[in-house]
Amino acid sequence: MAINLSKGQKVDLTKGNPGLANITVGLGWDTNKYDGGGQFDLDVSVFCTNGAGKVDSERNFIFYNNPQNENGSVLHTGDNLTGEGDGDDEQVKVQLGNVPAGIDKIAFTITIHDAAERNQNFGQVANAYARIVNDANGEEIIRFDLGEDFSIETGIVVGELYRHGSEWKFSAIGSGYKDGLAGLARDYGLNV
Repeated sequence: MAINLSKGQKVDLTKGNPGLANITVGLGWDTNKYDGGGQFDLDVSVFCTNGAGKVDSERNFIFYNNPQNENGSVLHTGDNLTGEGDGDDEQVKVQLGNVPAGIDKIAFTITIHDAAERNQNFGQVANAYARIVNDANGEEIIRFDLGEDFSIETGIVVGELYRHGSEWKFSAIGSGYKDGLAGLARDYGLNV
C-alpha cells in the first residue's frame, strides 16, 4: 500500500524497500473546465542537481526536447500535449543505482506551456499528483496529492528524490513559481 505524503513530508524510499532499483515517477493532473476554453499543455521537467542544488550541465535538465540525463539513468518518456484520460499524464523513469555520483537531487517540476500568452495558471488545474512506482512489480510506493493551494503560479516543484548516504529519499515539496519554467531554471542554475 502506498504511503500518502503531505506537503513538506519526507520519506525513505530505498531503505524500506530493499532491492528497489528502477522506479517510475508518474505525474498527473486535470484542467478546470471553466478555463476560458483555451488548450492547456502542462509539461514535466526534471532538474538533476549537484550538492549545491544546481544543474551543472544542460544534459541534466530533462524535458520533452532533452528526454534523458547525461548517462540515461533518468528518462522522460514523452510529452502529453492535452492531459486527457485517466492515470499518469507524463512519466519519468529512474535507474537509482545508475544515477551519477555527482547528482545529489532529482527535482520533478510541472509547468504550464505558454501560460502568460494563454492567461493560464495552476488555479485552473485540479487533482495534480506525483506517485512513485516500483518497476519490478508495478506497486505504487509513494503518492503525493498537491491539493488546490495554487492560484497564480505557472510552475511547481512537486518533489525531490535525494541521496542520504547510500539511500534515496523523497521529499514532497509542493512549491509554486509565478514565473514558470524560467524561474525554476534560474533557481536551478540554468539560463533559458
